[in-house]
Amino acid sequence: MNRFVLRQSFLLLLTAAIWGVAFVSQSVGMDYVGPFTFNAVRSLLGAVVLVPCIAFFKKIQKRDGEQEVHKTEDKRTLWIGGVCCGVILAVASTFQQFGIQYTTVGKAGFITAMYIIIVPLLGIFLKKKVGLRIGVSVVIAVAGLYLLCMTESLRLEVGDILVMICALVFSFHIMVIDHFSPMADGVKMSCIQFLTCGVLCSICMFLFEKPQLSLIFAAWKPILYAGVMSCGVGYTLQIVGQKGMNPTVASLIMSLESVISVLAGFVLLEEVLSRKELMGCVLMFAAIVLAQLPEKKTLC
Repeated sequence: MNRFVLRQSFLLLLTAAIWGVAFVSQSVGMDYVGPFTFNAVRSLLGAVVLVPCIAFFKKIQKRDGEQEVHKTEDKRTLWIGGVCCGVILAVASTFQQFGIQYTTVGKAGFITAMYIIIVPLLGIFLKKKVGLRIGVSVVIAVAGLYLLCMTESLRLEVGDILVMICALVFSFHIMVIDHFSPMADGVKMSCIQFLTCGVLCSICMFLFEKPQLSLIFAAWKPILYAGVMSCGVGYTLQIVGQKGMNPTVASLIMSLESVISVLAGFVLLEEVLSRKELMGCVLMFAAIVLAQLPEKKTLC
């Protein structure tokens, strides 16, 4: 594994860690505000957090004497990519927030992570090759997620269906990022996507909910984490980490959010892991390792 792949994999693993803890904040936040309000505030907060980051990186470029060349088509690609990601993110996060209201966090984590199956399937339709090793890794990862998160009988209810739609939309989000990330600045594109997502969710917030500042301030802790860490840091790391990575491998690494959420509960909340859940963790890590093994080069 070369240094580039190792670095990108670490960024995606860090993304999974941030998102794993975010499931808790999303669930807690719903005790105070509605889904559109929660997503609107956290997305706009994520966009605001990235503004000084963009200025900071620009200052470093000038200090190092790098000339920032912006062609018209480059700016156009940046905005198209950011807006497309923002629209898809708004749809996916909305289905997820509504789904969390009607299902458990464990089932939501499992169903959301089904994008590790959907992404390679979408890749087939886009004429992208998926090797046998990646396919086996996907199967192992899904089995691990099942053992880890499915603690009750598998029965699709309203919340499960909503989160399943969320997983499908998140799969398109990964594919769109895979397309635009090599052509645009990751931090800037992330800022645009959050601004787009925040505006769309804000419109829905005023149309379908009755937002109250007192309730928003009451939920400041989960909103702050979801906005700064999950949005501002997590999704930006996703865009930067996915650049140059196989989207199927990237989705496998990010699916570790389910594993990390359970481990965080064990460390921070002293929750005891069952043998079944521990076996799920083992299978998930085995799938990641298998997916990261270098391909054998065939001699002609």
